[in-house]
Amino acid sequence: MRHILVVDDDPMVCMAIEVYLQRNDFRVTIAEGGEAGLRALEHEQFDLMIIDIFMPHMRGFESVRIFHERAPAVPLIAMSGYAFANLNSPAPDFLRMALELGAARCLRKPFTPHALLAAINDCLAEHRPYGDLASAARLG
Repeated sequence: MRHILVVDDDPMVCMAIEVYLQRNDFRVTIAEGGEAGLRALEHEQFDLMIIDIFMPHMRGFESVRIFHERAPAVPLIAMSGYAFANLNSPAPDFLRMALELGAARCLRKPFTPHALLAAINDCLAEHRPYGDLASAARLG
């Protein structure tokens, strides 16, 4: 069973993602905030991380950069629900910036459960552990 770390400061977002992923046969660890997520990363092995870009106590993209540095082999999906006060002003492309800092995929909140599952499956298919590749080679 694939193990996913979900890091977001919004408990409702965490709960919704957790329920959906568990129904789709994933093991889920929830961390409400960046510090809790980094502690989880120190104590457990994960197949994938889903990290909110903007959280309290982490400045902007610090979360994506730090999580990617701590576990560079673990694919990271960055998510953001950042809303701009002035829709007429040009907005920085936060999701593109997250990709440049190491995210494998990005999701803009709100996203559909289908979009989440598609991003997860894409990341897991692209970042197979070496054991999976060896067994696939034997089968092929």
